[in-house]
Amino acid sequence: MKVIKLGGGSLWQSDQVQEIMDIIIQRGPGNVVVLSGLGGVTDRLSAGIERALRGEGNIAEVIEELRGIHLPLADVLIQELAIRKQTTAALEDLFSRLERLYFGLTFTGEVTPRLKDMILTFGERLSVILMAGALKGKDMDALACMADEIGIISDGQYGNATALMAPTRMNLRKRLLPMVKGDRIILVTGYFGVSSQGCVTTFGRGGSDYSAAVIAAATGAECLEVWKNVDGFMSADPVFVPEAGMIAGLSYEEAAELSYFGAKILHPNTVDPLKRSGIPLVIKNTFHPDRNGTLITGKSNRAKSVVKSIAHNTDVGVLKIHASGLGAKPGVLGTIATHLSEKGINIKSVITSQTCISLLLDREDMEQGYQEIRKIHPRPYVRLEKVADMALVGIVGKGLAEKKGIAARVFTAVANSEVNIEMISMGPSRVAYYFMVKEKDLKPTLRAVHDSFFG
Repeated sequence: MKVIKLGGGSLWQSDQVQEIMDIIIQRGPGNVVVLSGLGGVTDRLSAGIERALRGEGNIAEVIEELRGIHLPLADVLIQELAIRKQTTAALEDLFSRLERLYFGLTFTGEVTPRLKDMILTFGERLSVILMAGALKGKDMDALACMADEIGIISDGQYGNATALMAPTRMNLRKRLLPMVKGDRIILVTGYFGVSSQGCVTTFGRGGSDYSAAVIAAATGAECLEVWKNVDGFMSADPVFVPEAGMIAGLSYEEAAELSYFGAKILHPNTVDPLKRSGIPLVIKNTFHPDRNGTLITGKSNRAKSVVKSIAHNTDVGVLKIHASGLGAKPGVLGTIATHLSEKGINIKSVITSQTCISLLLDREDMEQGYQEIRKIHPRPYVRLEKVADMALVGIVGKGLAEKKGIAARVFTAVANSEVNIEMISMGPSRVAYYFMVKEKDLKPTLRAVHDSFFG
């Protein structure tokens, strides 16, 4: 049995949905297919929360917009009248449930993390119902399953949950695997799970990739296929480096680092359950299914130059905490980290010196992080500085820790492009290190480093 993940930006117009259907019809029988919501729907659901807070009169418009996306697709994809009516009724039931949630939000006047996460799952719920109906209309045996009903158990953290593999494995082997029989196609919602207390929690943006990996690991699948609108991982972002090439193979560690650094192919947590289970993952292109894509396994051939890819991320910023002897004061970093984590702010990395602690955060967390640190009393610092116009550049490849001269080659290339490196971190990972430059210097930096290693 395989687990196949499809959807996201690839699922939008009716002709693109047809591409998805063709893949499912060809590859889905006897397998589990994990679906994202239709393209842009999660953003609409999120925007609907703000609109509902402004007044209940906006709710009908939000629901009607979602109907306008899903119901016309049902009309196009499902020719059999009885199946179309059945599917439409199931979609309308979901629209009614969603509408009640929005009205509850308007009534209370506040958005709880629990309510927000529940609302954001409706893109995936609608998607599996629609696709199951479309497949039944093609005389396929298709079954739609909701992640919370089959028992993908999470740690209960809203907005950025992690699956608990032991109870999830037990649930899926009891509830999901018995349904996989013959040519039946099992369609499962991605993106969310449910806590042991019964609260629905999402895995973060792009979390359907992670859902698929959890299902693959929990069921002992032979492999995981993740279908995207790109061929796979590349040696750099072709927007900045047009001559960037495809990467045929990566190790779990290399793929995880590239995802962390901003190569938006996979959710950053996707490879973790696969690594522990030894299940291979292949990235495939929805619109070019015959291309090989990128294969991710426990082993990866070392590139001739060691470096596999140069990734980047501009959705970051740095908080610099200045004070004399700061690096030698016990408990300072722990106090700051605790204060931020209590507010749900994730610290991506820390670099310390005797006079400064630099915290790497998501850019959207910068202002809140800045204000939260200012609330600490007594203040363990003399100056707090926000640096937002930064870009993170990651050099990834198996063997970086052993190969001599890689860092010198990188920094020489950057210096020759007349760019100043702002921060450097090396050592935590054996397959990656990173540095930061001003965002305005990102393009020449990427080109210079890529040229140095790939010509």
